[in-house]
Amino acid sequence: MPPADFRSDSPTPPGPQETVDGFLPLTFLAGRGRLQTETLVSLRWRGIIGQILVLAICAWGLGLNIPWAWCGPLVLLAAALNLGLMNLARRQRERPDWENVGVLAFDTLQLTALVFVTGGVANPFSLLLVAPIALAAAATRLVYVLGMVVLGFACVLILSLWAWPLPSPLNETLTLTPAYRWGVSIALASAMGFTANYAWRASQEAERMEIALNVAQQVLAREQRLSALGALAAAAAHELGTPLATIQVVSRELARSAEPGPLREDAELLIEQAERCREILRRLTEAPEASDAMHDRLTLGQLLNEVIEPHLGGEIQIEGVLSGPLGAEPPEVRRMPEILHAMTTLIENAADFAKLEVLVRARYDNHAVTIEIQDDGPGFAPEIIARLGQPYVTTRPQGEGSRSSHEGMGLGFFIAKTLLEKSGAAVTFHNGKRGGAVVAARWPRAAIEAPVLQDFSSLAT
Repeated sequence: MPPADFRSDSPTPPGPQETVDGFLPLTFLAGRGRLQTETLVSLRWRGIIGQILVLAICAWGLGLNIPWAWCGPLVLLAAALNLGLMNLARRQRERPDWENVGVLAFDTLQLTALVFVTGGVANPFSLLLVAPIALAAAATRLVYVLGMVVLGFACVLILSLWAWPLPSPLNETLTLTPAYRWGVSIALASAMGFTANYAWRASQEAERMEIALNVAQQVLAREQRLSALGALAAAAAHELGTPLATIQVVSRELARSAEPGPLREDAELLIEQAERCREILRRLTEAPEASDAMHDRLTLGQLLNEVIEPHLGGEIQIEGVLSGPLGAEPPEVRRMPEILHAMTTLIENAADFAKLEVLVRARYDNHAVTIEIQDDGPGFAPEIIARLGQPYVTTRPQGEGSRSSHEGMGLGFFIAKTLLEKSGAAVTFHNGKRGGAVVAARWPRAAIEAPVLQDFSSLAT
């Protein structure tokens, strides 16, 4: 497994279809969209009903002279298209992006036509032109978002240059100055661009976070499966011990009673292989992975050794230090796969950046347990230290600045931090006073400390 650098690295990417510029989980042009047809149909029905209500209120509530000969067919055309979309939704919940964008482009043109015959940019409802663009930005790919923004700008330009008079009571005519028209047009164009940019970036961040959380959950699930293998091995050894003993007894009886020849040789072979199986099972039960009630707890010093041991013998010196109140015994903590994986990852990354050594300190008192990892490398870059803990934060996208020169996506620290926080730790990170990066995890003793031994007495016996 490549180093999972919390400054730049990550585990294996989620999949080939999920990377574009190194981390985006989208393709630029093709692929299926994230906007379901049922959702699009529902939103469009609400928009159509809103158009009908606004036109009715303006015509009969405010007494405005609405050009129904144009407005009515435009609303009916939108309703007819939505009926067609309803039939498609019954057969396919999702449509390709280009089809959804085509519908949103139609909505933009239909709204433009309605606004054109009801005053242009002088119509306060011209602001609704922002809605289809915002929806496209939240649910489609970047190239289509840019296309929708260009279409919106073109529609605003047309409405600012040409439009029918604003409907008014008693056939009165409201005249706006050119400066006001252009001011409204610029405001509309700015709203379109800002809203599209905000919606698209918010959507991307949400999807990146979702992928990162999924990766973290997969890592934790894998660690839990590996931890469970020990208990499975112990159970298998216990269950298989009795039938293997029976096989050995019967084989010895056969060997004693059989005449010299193939039958005795086969019986002796059975004895030999059964003894081999018993030896394998004996080693399994003696291995640390053979989980039981006692294996599920370890002292803080044992935890420190367990996370440091995989990194010993390399170029970087890894040193562990355990400290606590004078005369106090180190606490026994629960064996949690998320802590072991996260700490191993952080030490691996520290060793990747360190010049000579990495110091791992474990401290305890009556209230908390703290594990701190410090290297003597360059430390965290100032431009990213405020964003550490977020997924896809990286300072070496091409692998520069580290001993391994491994390229990564910046998920390593996010995963480690997520796993530690899941175990109840508060994670902090900063640069040391004498240089180097420092990552610390602090648990309340109740969150990490193993139950008292009496809780396991019934299981042990």
